[in-house]
Amino acid sequence: MTTSFLIIEDNAANMELVRYLLTFSGYKVLLARDGQQGLEIALHERPDLIICDLQMPRMDGYQVLEQLRSGPQGEQPIVIAVTAFSMPNDRQKVLTAGFNGYISKPIEPENFVSQIESFLPEHMRLPRPVPGH
Repeated sequence: MTTSFLIIEDNAANMELVRYLLTFSGYKVLLARDGQQGLEIALHERPDLIICDLQMPRMDGYQVLEQLRSGPQGEQPIVIAVTAFSMPNDRQKVLTAGFNGYISKPIEPENFVSQIESFLPEHMRLPRPVPGH
């Protein structure tokens, strides 16, 4: 079964870049344009990892996380905040809130997939092609 990601992002260009990078790497990608839609998809589809912006309409990333964490303990998805907030205490605030990780925007396309994969258990990561083979 292919590892699945849910991208919750209201900026179309950011969403498309993340979708492209993960899809190109072989992962299944689900998309949501705001927090409310993201929560609905997360509860219905049960993705392995959620990439969540913090500032969004209808429901922000912290509200999405709170709703996800209020569910049964055995079914907690990995949730990574990807945000333009990059002040020194923002990372700690995100982790204290219960996110599994934090990546600041703008993302670095050449490193993004490996950054996201570092939050996955080894068996959920897809093998990388070896250059030149």
